[in-house]
Amino acid sequence: MIQVEDLAKNFTLHNQGGAVIPVIEGAGFSVAPGECVALTGESGAGKSTVMRILYGNYLAQAGSVRINGIDITRAEPRDILALRRETLGYVSQFLRVVPRVPTLEVVAEPLLALGRNEGEALDRARDLLTRLRIPETLWSLSPTTFSGGEQQRVNIARGFAHAYPALLLDEPTASLDATNRETVLSLIEEAKAGGAAIIGIFHDLDARERVADREIDVSAFTPRAA
Repeated sequence: MIQVEDLAKNFTLHNQGGAVIPVIEGAGFSVAPGECVALTGESGAGKSTVMRILYGNYLAQAGSVRINGIDITRAEPRDILALRRETLGYVSQFLRVVPRVPTLEVVAEPLLALGRNEGEALDRARDLLTRLRIPETLWSLSPTTFSGGEQQRVNIARGFAHAYPALLLDEPTASLDATNRETVLSLIEEAKAGGAAIIGIFHDLDARERVADREIDVSAFTPRAA
């Protein structure tokens, strides 16, 4: 489902004379349906950079990233948007939504964008918000007014609304209490059982050991000084 080959990424510091900083070089790995792979490595190793390349937010200097047969590094923007809508989900640490849109609609939006029945989409949103303990009294409000923890749970609900065949998770259990953490881990296990290929960053070691089938140390792809 996910195939990364010979991936490289540099950053150019335009405010420092155009200095080029190599971040990732020669990265290669694959993730099968129903498998969860954890990206590991010390801070600054490039874990988040790899995730952003996989989602199409960063351009790679070399290599390929194939998700369901589509090479993200060469795809047209419209093809990347279609891939995100249908195939590739991303649960980041931050909720980014249009202000004033009710929370229930925010969570249902991925399903509505696929043309799903509105009642079905809203029912799925209600189920996830209930499981993640967002009070029903908040569902009609914009999540932009919520606490950080509530926003994180809304973001998780939105990310799991559609059964994406491939899923990227960036610290999905960070800052959650034990009960909500358990819910999120159960959602990840359900997605794996449904055949999703998952790549995640988990600083929560117990969570990583529970849901990840194997680890990839991104430090191994960090360019070494000559």
